[in-house]
Parts: sequence; structure tokens; C-alpha cells
Amino acid sequence: MSGSREQADSSRPVTISYIAASAGVSVPTVSKVLNGRSGVAAGTRARVEALIDEYGYRKSSPTGRGAVVDLVFDEPADMWGVEIIRGVQRVARRHGVGLVLSEFGPRGSAVRYWIDDALDRRPACVVTVAQLSAEERDRLRAQGIPFVVFDPTGELPDDVPFVGATNWSGGRAATRHLTGLGHRRIGVLTGPDDLLFCRARLDGHRSALEDAGLVADPALVARGPLTRDGGHAAARALLSLPEPPTALFACNDLQALGAYRAAREAGLRVPEDLSVVGFDDLPVGDLVDPPLTTVRQPLAEMAAAAAELALALGRGERPPQLGVELATTLTVRRSTAPPRA
Repeated sequence: MSGSREQADSSRPVTISYIAASAGVSVPTVSKVLNGRSGVAAGTRARVEALIDEYGYRKSSPTGRGAVVDLVFDEPADMWGVEIIRGVQRVARRHGVGLVLSEFGPRGSAVRYWIDDALDRRPACVVTVAQLSAEERDRLRAQGIPFVVFDPTGELPDDVPFVGATNWSGGRAATRHLTGLGHRRIGVLTGPDDLLFCRARLDGHRSALEDAGLVADPALVARGPLTRDGGHAAARALLSLPEPPTALFACNDLQALGAYRAAREAGLRVPEDLSVVGFDDLPVGDLVDPPLTTVRQPLAEMAAAAAELALALGRGERPPQLGVELATTLTVRRSTAPPRA
């Protein structure tokens, strides 16, 4: 096997992906063999173990990891990304480790370059805003690199650590504020239904309606991208109804800013003619006119908690719980008022 030895003698370390390709199996299968897990046929296990010995591959130890936190985004351009970076950076500075920003790549792409770079860097830990596949999680585990998922968009296995927010309670608080002001037709601007936090915020909204003796009307829910343009289009659709809502609850602040624009185009004033509540409490919410009433999602604190959890896992500590949710709070400004008589 001269080609194999040539690869093994190369200055570039042999990766788990190379072993998987050489054995004709998947990366998770090699991970199971490395970690002594069941579920691998005897012949396959023997073939993989032979290649591991042939290449001299060794699972990296925690001491072999670099002193950096790898923060992985889908697309870090949005305003809320700055808050997340601030939170992780604060923890990294406190612990004397570096911070590396990685971009996950186009959603749905079959090629994920970031994880190969991360495995080469062997960071102390990974905090990922992007959602990892089962294979990517297995690859990180096989190299002994702990990871924490920030604000998961879908259901996770019980053994995957995460930090999120109380989205249901936040949605409930937003709508209770509006019903308390006297609103009875409350529209919702939300994102795709497959996003876990959007579903939770919408469910909290419906719970508040039920408490106020109101029936949730599906016609008052408009879906669109979680962007300013998405909020603008969704708000226009609701404001063009024969009986439009007197208030809007947007599932993030960017959608709420789009609703401001839709209201102006419809000749409506905020909050005199239309109340608007957002979700996130981005800094821009305090700068718009009128300042935005919103549910504060403590993004920087959540990011800091995720980084602390990931670094603790990297030190071999066993935290009391792998899933953490930080509380949301309602920040009342001047974009909400009682409905016009």
C-alpha cells in the first residue's frame, strides 16, 4: 500500500474523512469505530481499524486543541450577528483565547468547507449559529472538539448542548401587552413554520389571545422571510384586508421595521393608527421613529452563555444541564398605544 504510506508520511495530517473514503464508508461509521460504539459490522470495523493503524491516525486529545473559539454563522451580515459576536468575544477575552469567525456556506450546498478548516485548526470549542447535520456533529466529536448550538431552529437530540431563549413566553408577553391596551384584531408577521422559534413565538401569541377571550384568526397570520423586505410584504398583505388589524406582532425586529414602511405607505401612523411590537431588541429599535416596543432576546448574553458552556465542555467539565434558555423581557417604547375609537 505504497500510496497509503505516502499519504500517511505527508506533512498534512490524515483526516477522518480520508480514512472514511479509503474504507468506502461514511464519516459517522469511522467515528463509531474510533469511539468504540456499536452498530458497525465486524468486517467493516476490522477494515476501518486496519486503515487507522496503517495511517497512524489518532483521535485528537483536548490538549492538542488550539486556544480559539470557532464561531460559525450561516450569514453573519444581519444586525443581530453583531450582538452574538460581542457576547462570544467578551467570554473569549476573559479566558484568554482567540475568536475565529467562520461562514457555513450557502444553505443547501453539498460542500461544507468550514468544518475541514475547523478540524485542521482544532479549536478549543465551536459555537454554531448555523445548524449542524448529524454527520458534522459526529466529525467534531470524533476529533474531541466540543460544540454548542446557538438558538436552535429545529429539534435537537438530547445529547446536543444548546443555548436558546424563552420564545413562547416572549410571544405571549408581546400579545398580552397589545390585548391589555385594548386591541382585538392583532396581526402576526412570522417566518417559515419549520423554524422552531417562530412556531414557539406564534404559539405564545395564541395563548395570550385565548387568555383575553379572543379566537385566533388564521387570516391574521402572514409569513415571509425574517427580513425588513419580508416584514414589509407581510404587513402590506394584512393591512390590505377588508378589516385590517389594529396592531401587528412581528417575530423579529427586522420584520417590524418593514411593517413601519408598510404603514407609512398605507397612510397610517404608528402608534396612533397601528401599534407594532417586534422581537429581539436590536439597537436599531431605539433609534427609529417612533422607538420600537419589542421583546428583548438577550442575544449577547445568550452568546456568552454558549461560549462559557462550550469552553467548560472543552475542559472536560460536566455541566448540570446541556440545554439552557435565557429569559425574554418586554421593552415598552412608543410604537404601541390603545386602538383608535
